[in-house]
Amino acid sequence: MLLLVACDENTVSENAEPPVRGLKTLLIKEVEETIVRRFPSVLQPSSTSVLSFEISGRLQEVNLDVGQRVAKGDVLAEVDPKSLDLQVATAKAALAEAESRARNAATNLQHQDELLKKKVIAQAALDEAKTEADTTASQVLQAKRSLDTAEENLTKAALIAPFDGILNSVEVQSFTNVSPGAPVATLYAADAFEASFSVSFDIVNRLAVGKKVIVRLADNPSVVLAGHISELGARADTVSSFPLVVKLDETDPSIKAGMAVEVAMEFTVPSGQGFSLPLSVLPFDGKLVNGKTPDDPGKTTVFVFDPDNSTVHRREVSVGGVRENSIIIIEGLKLGERVAVAGVSFLREGQKVKLLPDAR
Repeated sequence: MLLLVACDENTVSENAEPPVRGLKTLLIKEVEETIVRRFPSVLQPSSTSVLSFEISGRLQEVNLDVGQRVAKGDVLAEVDPKSLDLQVATAKAALAEAESRARNAATNLQHQDELLKKKVIAQAALDEAKTEADTTASQVLQAKRSLDTAEENLTKAALIAPFDGILNSVEVQSFTNVSPGAPVATLYAADAFEASFSVSFDIVNRLAVGKKVIVRLADNPSVVLAGHISELGARADTVSSFPLVVKLDETDPSIKAGMAVEVAMEFTVPSGQGFSLPLSVLPFDGKLVNGKTPDDPGKTTVFVFDPDNSTVHRREVSVGGVRENSIIIIEGLKLGERVAVAGVSFLREGQKVKLLPDAR
């Protein structure tokens, strides 16, 4: 009797159906009309100013660091004013001497004119006195210009920040000699950044100056800034690669030149519209084959739920692009269908499943 029972249990075990797997699906009910393409780049200042002295001299102590923020009017560096003060003093003394000679010459001219009227001297003596008076007067003007120049140079002993910004480089050291025009530091505005990169021929033909973009910091994705295309190359810098420049419309205290960013741009779906599905619809053994151009969709497979017999079937679909963490399917699916969104790597063609509540 015990043997008969054992045989009955083995028979039941062999004939039992495999358990039905629960399946989470997404009901296709919304249409997407745009996709997003992302391009890596590096932030650069929109403009960089090279700061230099207009005079030569010996620098005093320099306390500048790369990345340091400065405000408009801040003194960045100074030339030792001792030699400049000496030049001002020398120019003042030269002016005083020239004015003294001019006064003497003017007095002599007046005296010679009176003597000529009395016919005590000849006309040549008067002409000589007049020439001397004119010469000394010219020397006074020249001495005044020299003094003005010396005093102006004294005001140029300090290098002043022309605007609020960040130091991009420091080219000098303390107590060294500088010459006019020699770079001392470079400064860029802290609120004006741009990013440049290249795109393919197919992409550049779908862009225009002014197109809005989104810029995200690679090291801190929570910082998202608005921008626009400010420059668009009409000529490729390399084979089929066209340069463009994106300018930020916003700024953030944390951003600096040299930071890695990702520039996101929206494009219309190649077919006009598509369906947004999470990346989890892709099986581990599935392949996403990209198209050769933005208008050539890629191919992959997904599992579609069949409500008539509660089974799933693998179906090839066309991918038009991505949007956030989703792919945009433009061919192979239709509104009202359900697509598997969890555990898809464990599904097989025609497998019986039990529909679970919607993923969203």
